[in-house]
Amino acid sequence: MDIAKQKQLVQDYIEAYNHFDVDGMLRHLHEEVVFRNITNGEVDLTLTGKANFRQQAQQALQYFSQREQRVTDWQAAYNRIEVLLDYTAVAAIDFPNGLKAGDTLQLQGKSVFQFADGLIVSIDDIS
Repeated sequence: MDIAKQKQLVQDYIEAYNHFDVDGMLRHLHEEVVFRNITNGEVDLTLTGKANFRQQAQQALQYFSQREQRVTDWQAAYNRIEVLLDYTAVAAIDFPNGLKAGDTLQLQGKSVFQFADGLIVSIDDIS
């Protein structure tokens, strides 16, 4: 799969994420996808398989009334795309960390996508 095709899969995934479209997020994921969320160097969530990813993505819909990942830079290598992101979200609920419903969260991070069989096989969200 060429880099342009991989980049399109990533763009489709991010667009679906921004529109709260779980089916769209899943469209280009491998059945055995591995998702990791890494915060301050610590893996705080790991999901394996499309069904587990779907369950988490649907549950996460209630957390924010708005959310947007905006790509600020792309780096591509063989079967791997890394995107630098500006992330903005508006909390829909009160969070244990003190974030209240209506508060805006802004952060920068990156996501690393890896590919196999023409699909996204892993996603690491790093902030």
